[in-house]
Amino acid sequence: MISSKAICVGKNYEKHAREMGDMTTSRGEPILFLKPSSSYLEQGNPILLPKGAQVHHEVELGVVIGTSAQNVSVERALDYVQGYLCCLDMTARNWQSTAASKGEPWTLAKGCDTFLPMSNQIPKERIPDPQKLDIWLKVNGEYRQRGYTKDMIFSVAELIAYTSKYITLYPGDLLLTGTPEGVGPVYDGDVIEAGITDITEMQFLCKAKS
Repeated sequence: MISSKAICVGKNYEKHAREMGDMTTSRGEPILFLKPSSSYLEQGNPILLPKGAQVHHEVELGVVIGTSAQNVSVERALDYVQGYLCCLDMTARNWQSTAASKGEPWTLAKGCDTFLPMSNQIPKERIPDPQKLDIWLKVNGEYRQRGYTKDMIFSVAELIAYTSKYITLYPGDLLLTGTPEGVGPVYDGDVIEAGITDITEMQFLCKAKS
């Protein structure tokens, strides 16, 4: 996939924010961070677990931008969408926690090679309303996460509009919209299955990085 960047949103589901220790109820503004395009991973390739990393899974709805978007309105934001993906925001949780405790960025914890596995692209016509989706994730056949995009704190349209005020979105760019509760660790040999109910599924093997 041709893409200049992936912009990700943190704590966009209230229950996930709470499981991460954030007890605030204020809506505030979206929390944004980046993943490099070198973290992208297509099916058929393993998720590599770096030495010393406690890697967690986070299933998310991904948005593929189709038209350059700069300072767009919420009302028109979905016009700039080309399609959607099921994505995993793999996270080295111990590295993230250490960085957060020092007030440092999450780049290494979020941006390692293979840390953005994704499904095949879904045409936007198959998803007329991105706020009416059921996303899920299993590890070794057992459900770990199941969430509904209607529960997002910030909708897809709001996220596109907000991001485009500060960062121009180019065709092919990705926007990951946050994960529901239930995030947890994966280990060498684990198999992750994830999907959007009735739309797409994907599967990845986790493998310790040599």
